[in-house]
Amino acid sequence: MKIHRSLLAAVFALQLAACATTSAPTASSTLQGDAAHPAQTQGWVDTKLYFGLGPADHPEQGISETQWRGFLDKEVTSRFPDGLTVIDVYGQWQGKQETAPERLHSKLLVIYYLDTNDNRGKIEAIRAAWKQRTGDQSVLRVTQPADVSF
Repeated sequence: MKIHRSLLAAVFALQLAACATTSAPTASSTLQGDAAHPAQTQGWVDTKLYFGLGPADHPEQGISETQWRGFLDKEVTSRFPDGLTVIDVYGQWQGKQETAPERLHSKLLVIYYLDTNDNRGKIEAIRAAWKQRTGDQSVLRVTQPADVSF
């Protein structure tokens, strides 16, 4: 019994030693050589756009998921094909003529991009396309500088 425990202890010690000396390959925390997804950025921004899809309590009265994806493909992905994020959110909006806020099922679109006149124009075109398509008064835009690394 004593020999058996000693043997187990020796095997366990060897396994621990092997783990300590085995090194895993290291990977870079950033992409290399991809201009659309740079390892380091300068002059990039983070823009968030808020789209109201319809009444939170009656989603069947608003924009469907299929209609949203069609808009996303045609108006957004075509302008920013390198990547974006869409988050389902709930929001409230009170229009000029309303006495109480509307509760809305909404989408939050997040895009990181190089801050250029061309890209700012693409953002405004997306907002205009949504307002034209839905008749909404506004698409909230929040833009701020971003330190991005892929």
